[in-house]
Amino acid sequence: MEAQSVYILREAYREFSRLCMLWSIGKDSTVLLWLTRKAFFGEVPFPLVHIDTSFKIPEMIAYRDRLVRDWKLNLIYGENRAALDARRTFPAGALSRIACCKALKTDALVNTLSGAWPRYRFDHEQDRYVEDANTEPYTGVIVGARADEEGSRSKERYFSPRDHHSDWDIGDQPPELWNQFKTDFAPGTHVRIHPLLDWTELNIWEYIAAERIPVVPLYFDQGDGTRYRSLGCYPCTTPVESTASTVNDIVEELRTGKFSHVAERAGREQDKEGDGTLETLRREGYM
Repeated sequence: MEAQSVYILREAYREFSRLCMLWSIGKDSTVLLWLTRKAFFGEVPFPLVHIDTSFKIPEMIAYRDRLVRDWKLNLIYGENRAALDARRTFPAGALSRIACCKALKTDALVNTLSGAWPRYRFDHEQDRYVEDANTEPYTGVIVGARADEEGSRSKERYFSPRDHHSDWDIGDQPPELWNQFKTDFAPGTHVRIHPLLDWTELNIWEYIAAERIPVVPLYFDQGDGTRYRSLGCYPCTTPVESTASTVNDIVEELRTGKFSHVAERAGREQDKEGDGTLETLRREGYM
C-alpha cells in the first residue's frame, strides 16, 4: 500500500505543474505528508494548503505549526475572512452546520485554490505567516481522502476530475483498471488526487504504529476516558468513549473492539443533518 501511494504521488508530481496538497492536520493527511516525504527523499516539493475555519481545536493548530517549523514545510492557509468577520457561522447562530461547512470550508477551499482570496504562507525567516504574493491557481490537488471513511468518498478515483469551478460530476469519472490512470485532462480541469483511497482506518493506524508518525494527542485518552476518533471544528466534533491511550491501543480497538463496526465519523455532527448533505458539499468542492 505504501508503494502504491508513493507511485500515485510521483505520478501527480510528474503530470501536474501547479500542484499542492491539502493538510487538514488529521491522521490521514499527516500519513499522506509522511508518505510524501518518503516519496521525495525527505522533501515536500509542493505547497501544503490548510483551510483554517478559526474553529479548529487549539491543539490542532499548535501541532500544525510545530511540524511546519520542525520539518521546514511550505505551508499556506486560507480562510473565509468575510464570513468570519460578519459572524455568518454556525457557532454565531447564523447558519446551519452544513451551511457553515460550505462557507468556512468549501468556499474557502475553492477560492484559496483558485487564488481569488488571500493566501497566507509561513515565512520561516520571520517565523510567522505573511500574505502570499503568488496567486497562481492550483489545478492538481492531493487529498488524504479514503473510500471507507464516508459514502461519497467511495465514489472517487485516484485521479478525480472537477470542472474549473471545482464542481464534481460523480457520473463522469474515468475508469481506473489495472493501475492505468488517466492524468491528461482538458485545459481548465481541476484534478483531485487520492493516494490513500484504498487505505482503511485500521491501515492508517497500523502504518502510524510501524513508522512512529507523530499525530495530534487528541486522538488518545488523556485520562478522562474519552478521545477523538475524527478531528474537525470543535462545535461540530465530539469525542468518543475510549480508554485507548497509545497507537497500539487504537489498533487493537479497531481490530476487535467496539469501534470495529462503528462509522469513523460518528462524532462529526454535520454528517447527521440530513441525507446526502455531505455528498452535496463534496460535489461543490468540499474535501
